[in-house]
Amino acid sequence: MRVSLAVALPARQEVIELELPEDATVADAIAAARLGERFPGVDFAAMRTGIWSRPASVTARLRDGDRVELYRALKADPKDMRRKRAKLRTSSRPRSGP
Repeated sequence: MRVSLAVALPARQEVIELELPEDATVADAIAAARLGERFPGVDFAAMRTGIWSRPASVTARLRDGDRVELYRALKADPKDMRRKRAKLRTSSRPRSGP
């Protein structure tokens, strides 16, 4: 079966096409892509995985045509960042009224 593995790092993005056996898992796709050779020094074991933008464990079985994705850790919590931006907007507005 054919699957693709998408890796997006700050300086480089790549989609790797793979041919795997029918009973392959996410872990099998990661191993077959030989990411350590393509991206030396990157700790892929610490990254979360997904299939077509949905979280998936490394033991999840793949189907023909699936796209396996590796997700980097977020630098900041999106909710916290929105709250900080909202607070800055309200504090920087000039007050109106008497």
